[in-house]
Amino acid sequence: MPERPGQQRNHLTRLVRLLQRMTSMRDFRDAKAMAQTLRDSLKTKAFNISHGESLELVSKMFGVADWNTLSAMLQTDRDDRKPTAAVTREAPHAGIATYPAVPLRDLVPFPAASYPLFIGRPKTIQALDRAFERQREVVLAIQKQSGVDEPGGDDVHAIGVLAQLLELEPLPDGTLKVLTQVHRRVLIHRFVGENVVGENGAFEAEVAALSEGPIPDAPELILRAVKRFERYAAARDIRIPGVWPLLEHTRDPGRVADIIATRLRLPMADKQKLLATLDAVARLRQVDTFMDFGRPASAQLHATKRRALLHATRRNHQYATLEHLLFALLDDDDAAALLRSCDVDFEAMRTSLQVYVDRGLNNIAVQGEGEAKPTAAFQRAEQRAELHAQEHGRPEVTGADMLMGIFPETRSPAAQLLGEHGVSHARAAGLMTRRPEQP
Repeated sequence: MPERPGQQRNHLTRLVRLLQRMTSMRDFRDAKAMAQTLRDSLKTKAFNISHGESLELVSKMFGVADWNTLSAMLQTDRDDRKPTAAVTREAPHAGIATYPAVPLRDLVPFPAASYPLFIGRPKTIQALDRAFERQREVVLAIQKQSGVDEPGGDDVHAIGVLAQLLELEPLPDGTLKVLTQVHRRVLIHRFVGENVVGENGAFEAEVAALSEGPIPDAPELILRAVKRFERYAAARDIRIPGVWPLLEHTRDPGRVADIIATRLRLPMADKQKLLATLDAVARLRQVDTFMDFGRPASAQLHATKRRALLHATRRNHQYATLEHLLFALLDDDDAAALLRSCDVDFEAMRTSLQVYVDRGLNNIAVQGEGEAKPTAAFQRAEQRAELHAQEHGRPEVTGADMLMGIFPETRSPAAQLLGEHGVSHARAAGLMTRRPEQP
């Protein structure tokens, strides 16, 4: 005998409550199975709902705004996910859009921030050309391994961002510098580096928008995170732009988390984890936790970085480069000790660096621009130095850690000069491992 409407509603209420209790014990990766269980059970009671309705109900049980958002979480969590089927332009899926794409090796971008990107791969340059011909929008996809030159679908993370191209500047070495403004997160369904006929073309991504749901109210968490970030930035000499919003007056915890995350010195994997966390409150809590980690710079390293900026400023250079930094590190006790262990001829290296900073950087010399600003490569070296100190359990970042941060910038004259003087990354790392810890 079929149930009456009132009995159906009661049964539905009991079943939903049961599944809600199950969410406290089950992982969200069980969401599809739970949705099917809900639908099948209701069908036996002559209470029919669509598959889509069951998915939306289960999403609400997990505290997620909608099924698209929960689906993105499922996709991101799956480390062994397979590339999705190609979405054809003749019959695109609903909500899917195709954009030129830029794969990123050593940067995780966040919404509401601007980033300078340095572009050298031919397929990325092709992607920029296509973007400038259209709406200047590109997908920024984060590579899982920086050493992959021709990334495909399996080589990029599922969560990326959609960005606007603002400025393009050709550089003397044939690469491009492009300024981007990040708009929002997207779910990458397909990422390719070939066009439809199999010839070499531009990197391209097919993406869907992600919903982060309504803005939750978390004023105490926001205030706590902002105050901790102020202390974090002060301890690490992180410069906060004057145009930053007053974070303590921002009511969106997700936006606060993203703004702070752009300045945190974290491994790529941790930053990608933050980008892939769609729940705004959970993301800000993770940011707050990450500020417990990291290492401040030593007093001597602070002085060394100031000296590098002065080397550039006195020469009217707009930027402080890795070469200014290496020049300053020659007078840093910790860096000098490591270089001596590598049998470096200090006078020869000092002479080479002085000639370069005096004569080889005329293209960045300007008048009346004030204090020099560190280049993106300089800042990347700082971030690597902090991570290096953290990985080796040292309480402070030293000049030796900063020296290690220069090696990955293989195209820089600073890294090349180190190699010419017999200082390789492997040799320096081995010597640092054997050095006794400072008290």
